[in-house]
Amino acid sequence: MIDKLCEKIKETGNPSAVGLDTAADYLPDYEKYAGDANSLAEAVTDFNRAIIDRICGIVPAVKVQIAYYEAMGLPGMKAFADTCAAARDAGMIVIADAKRNDIGATAKQYASAFFGNAFYCDMLTVNGYLGTDGIAPFLGNAEKGIFVLVKTSNPSGGELQDMKLENGRTVYEQMALLVDGWGRGSVGKCGYSDVGAVVGATYPSQAVALRAMLPHTFFLIPGYGAQGGGADGAVAGFDERGGGGIVNSSRGIICAYRQEKYRGMKFDEAAYAACADMREDLVGALARR
Repeated sequence: MIDKLCEKIKETGNPSAVGLDTAADYLPDYEKYAGDANSLAEAVTDFNRAIIDRICGIVPAVKVQIAYYEAMGLPGMKAFADTCAAARDAGMIVIADAKRNDIGATAKQYASAFFGNAFYCDMLTVNGYLGTDGIAPFLGNAEKGIFVLVKTSNPSGGELQDMKLENGRTVYEQMALLVDGWGRGSVGKCGYSDVGAVVGATYPSQAVALRAMLPHTFFLIPGYGAQGGGADGAVAGFDERGGGGIVNSSRGIICAYRQEKYRGMKFDEAAYAACADMREDLVGALARR
């Protein structure tokens, strides 16, 4: 799967993903649907489809955060499935952001849900803190891939992740070594494995160190834009060829129509313009390295 993602990035010249973390009140006409769960979920799906149709030619992937859909109940889960299907049909790589994990038997069911027929997803974010038996069910499928939480973008992530172990490593460095081991059997032609790492744009120095530790691990990089991460920090963990990562932006794209810069544009037009600006921003940052 990682080769497909790398190829889509090369095809679009754009190392970014759009996060379809679509809260109901992100819709321009949210009030019209408030109180009607079915109509609201359908409106979210239509909103997502319009953005997908507009951006699919310049963006390689979408990241769909399942929590926003779970919040709408059963209609929301249908919206999640329909959004993933729409992105797939548009030729985009679909990353489900669900951060799943549990003991082996339960993790197997999660893998069946996201990599089977329940939802269409190419890749899935997972939590590796139950160790190998909670990750193994997600491995071994050459058509799928995962991103394991390593160094997250949120401010309090360091409360645990930065703690020092007896061997001198931090918790996130120890997790990185596990990720490296889990991915050794699935390195593709692009030089990266199907087991990637989540490394936040808000911690660029750690991203540089992790790149040195993980030469065959592809990074999913949240934190750009609305969370405070800039382009230079976002690409800090890219390799010397300018590859090895994909940077996510959610609100900065799907709510771009509310920004002064894009005022007057329809929401899908503003999303396209914001995607083009983000691509230029990232490419410029890569050129400065």
